[in-house]
Amino acid sequence: MFDYQFLLEVLIGGLLSGVMYSLVAIGFVLIYKTSGVLNFAQGAMLLFAALTFVSLIERGAPFFAALAATLVIMVVLGIATERLVLRPLVNQPPITLFMATLGLSYVIEGAAQLLWGTQVHGLDIGISDTPFEVAGVLISRFDLFAAAVAGSLVALFALFFRYTRTGLSFRAVADDQFAALAVGLRLPRVWAAVWTVAGIVALVGGLLWGARLGVQFSLSLVVLKALPVLVLGGFDSTTGAIVGGLLVGAIEKLAEVYVGPFFGGGIEAWAAYVAALALLLIRPSGLFGQKLVERV
Repeated sequence: MFDYQFLLEVLIGGLLSGVMYSLVAIGFVLIYKTSGVLNFAQGAMLLFAALTFVSLIERGAPFFAALAATLVIMVVLGIATERLVLRPLVNQPPITLFMATLGLSYVIEGAAQLLWGTQVHGLDIGISDTPFEVAGVLISRFDLFAAAVAGSLVALFALFFRYTRTGLSFRAVADDQFAALAVGLRLPRVWAAVWTVAGIVALVGGLLWGARLGVQFSLSLVVLKALPVLVLGGFDSTTGAIVGGLLVGAIEKLAEVYVGPFFGGGIEAWAAYVAALALLLIRPSGLFGQKLVERV
């Protein structure tokens, strides 16, 4: 007999993990929508935030003081990135901007190593990774907490983009940069604000992923988890980042449990990339991405 209860447990676990993938992907989407830059340094920013926070904690700083200090550092890092690296490269080809963020990622990782060392740190945010039972289904407390935090941040962003002046500026620049410039919006200021928000997203993502995996330099590779999310959902859609993250989380867990035994296991790491490649062949812009229409 097929165990539907176990299927539900696997699916819920995958969806909760997918919300954390969405959180990383949103950092990509924010910058790509407003500036057209695929920010490969997002993973390094996530690592830098987590390593800064845990290092301050280990040096005796109170939890909220370390959180506030790390938040300020990430805001400064985001603004400095826009001012010193990307602003001089305005109107350059996309590949140039991408290579700049790729180089920036190594600079940030090197700075983190120089400041805080290379040892692995454990990060305890007060939430145990123990399961509890709901109607016979086991759910991880940490996964549920992480999903709640990520979901709350996504909802906050949705309200911010819809009801604040800065959020409306973000949306205007994302829709048409030249039109936004024509009505008086200052693009450098908007881009600086976007990178600031990306730094905040990196901080939240770094704390959640650091608590799950430990704060180590491989944490920056979480950025690779966001790539199939972006392909599935679309590089320029926050809704796509959310839906894509849920899909990737579910695909990974279900594939590992139900398909993995036929291949000897270990397919969780690449199952989502297979799904993303299949979707690329059918819909290159992703499920929610904007189709590029050109007059020929």
